[in-house]
Amino acid sequence: MSASSTSAGSPAENGNESAPRRFATGRQFELRRGDALAVVTELAAGLRLYSKGGVQLTESYGDADIPPGATGITLAPWANRVEDGVWYLDGKKQQLDVTEVSRNNASHGLLRNAGYALVDESEFSVTLEATVFPQHGYPFLVRHRVKYELDANLDLRVWQTLVNDSQSQAPFVLGSHPYLRLGDIAPEDLVLTVKAAKRLVADERLIPRSTAVVDGDFDLSSGRSVGSLDVDVALTDLTFDGGMARHTLSAPDGRSVSLEQDVSCQYVHVFVTDTFPGRSKAVAIEPMTGPANAFNSGDGLRWLAPGDAFTMAWGITASL
Repeated sequence: MSASSTSAGSPAENGNESAPRRFATGRQFELRRGDALAVVTELAAGLRLYSKGGVQLTESYGDADIPPGATGITLAPWANRVEDGVWYLDGKKQQLDVTEVSRNNASHGLLRNAGYALVDESEFSVTLEATVFPQHGYPFLVRHRVKYELDANLDLRVWQTLVNDSQSQAPFVLGSHPYLRLGDIAPEDLVLTVKAAKRLVADERLIPRSTAVVDGDFDLSSGRSVGSLDVDVALTDLTFDGGMARHTLSAPDGRSVSLEQDVSCQYVHVFVTDTFPGRSKAVAIEPMTGPANAFNSGDGLRWLAPGDAFTMAWGITASL
C-alpha cells in the first residue's frame, strides 16, 4: 500500500460522485501509520496537517483556502526575506520580485506558489520536487526535493534537498514554515520553550541589523507563556542535543509537541501571532539554514557547486 492521494476534482468523500472535492492547494497526499496522519499538499510541498492519536499538532486550513500566514509551506531558494528584493552577484545587481509589498521585500523564496511533482511514494512516505528555472534576480537552475515520512514512532520526519543543475555555484537558504498546536488546548495555556542564546535584532521591515543576547520576551530558554508573547524573531546559537535542536510547546497536563531541526539549521524563526484565522494565538516555529536577508549579509548563506546537493532535516514529535 502506498501513500494515498486526492486530486482536485476527484469525487467527494460523501459518496456523491457528482460533487467533486476541490483543493486550492492541489493534490493532497495522505500518510497514515497507526493513529498518525500527515497531509502534504502539491502546492509548495506544504504540510497541511499532522496529527497523532487524534490530537492535531499543526495548524491547518480549509479545502478552498491557500495556506494562511504561509502555514506549512517549504521555502527555497531562500527563507524569510531579501531586503528590497535586491542582492549582488559578482558585483552585478540582482532584482527579485517584491512579494511583500507592505515592507518592500522579496519574501519566502520562489516556490511558495508552485506545484510540486510526485517523485516517489511508499506506504509511509512521499517525495515531491519542483524546479526553479533561471530568472531575473536568481539566474540559476535548481531543484527543491521534499520528503515527508511517518517513522516507527509515528513522528513526522522531513528532508529538504536542493540540487544545483546550473553550470555555476548557486547561493541558497532553505527553510519551512509550520505552525504547531496541541489539540484543542487554548494557546494561552501553552508554554513555549526555545533554547537559544542569541537573537537577530531586526528593523521595522524585519530585516536583521545586528545580534544580541536573548532577553525579555525573546528569552524562551526556560519557557514562556504563549499568551504573553507577541514576537517575530530569528534566534540562533541554539542548543543541540544528539545533533538536534528541539523547540517545544507544553501543556499544563504534561503533554507536549516539539519541532526538531538538525545541525544544518542553525537558525529558527519564532512567530507568535493573533492574526491566524480562527485562533486567538498561533505559533510558527520555522527551521532555517540562514536568516532573513542572508543573500546580502552572508549570514548562514551557502553556495552549492554545480551538480551538488544539500539536505536539511527537521521533524515534529509529540509526547501525548
